[in-house]
Amino acid sequence: MSEAVTLRRALTGADEYLSRRGIERARFEAELIFSQALGLSRIQLYMDLDHPLTAEERGRALESVERRGKREPLAYVLGEWGFRRLTLKTDARALVPRPETEILVERALTLIEQLEQPRVLDAGTGSGAIALAIADEHPGARVVALDSSAEALDLARENAAACGLEIELRQGDLRDEVEGEFDLVVSNPPYVLPEEIELLEPEVRDWEPREALVGVGVPEAVAERARELLVPGGWLAIELGEGQQAAYAALVGDLGYEAATITNDLTGRERVVVARWP
Repeated sequence: MSEAVTLRRALTGADEYLSRRGIERARFEAELIFSQALGLSRIQLYMDLDHPLTAEERGRALESVERRGKREPLAYVLGEWGFRRLTLKTDARALVPRPETEILVERALTLIEQLEQPRVLDAGTGSGAIALAIADEHPGARVVALDSSAEALDLARENAAACGLEIELRQGDLRDEVEGEFDLVVSNPPYVLPEEIELLEPEVRDWEPREALVGVGVPEAVAERARELLVPGGWLAIELGEGQQAAYAALVGDLGYEAATITNDLTGRERVVVARWP
């Protein structure tokens, strides 16, 4: 009869396996995977490292470890991801919500905090992260979440239901006819250039939806179209790739926007551009 594998031994093996496959925080990610597989917190894991795993527990965890070893995003492997105050379902239908996008939400909330019932359009909502975070943290906000992908909208709908939040979901492209007047247009559009895609990490390059990543002229189109949707004094808030912010701030100035500002993300890199429609 073979000796049972303890949690300690399984975690060490998973750590080594993921490290060999280029995962930088291999031990941490192994702990998250085993926490989910066993239904325990990370603290509980450490309190019971000598726990002998059942065949079912070990199989469930190792399946996820192998998926991560193929560089599938951890958020997809776990099936959920934290974003501001929310826990969102995550899978290959939409991009993984990222910490830098939380900065975009923070700026957006500041712009509308004095409005009792601000009208907000999230252009390219994906999983619904931005729209749902705004609806969660500004209960009076009336949020429209727009995306051209029916699959992404299905995911956003599932997240809205799970979070108990009401947003209006619309399928379409901002460059098409969009009805309504808005106090804020917020967007994390595709901004990776085609020649840059191969330089990205495998998790992004090989797993996340390409149409949500790569886009030539999409951020510019958002600024152009938003002029027709914003009320006087309304705001545009947009997340961009590294090094794109200064040129974009100049562009929106040429388009007639005022008071363009750039906000850094948590790593100190320029990330978000905000501008007001006069």
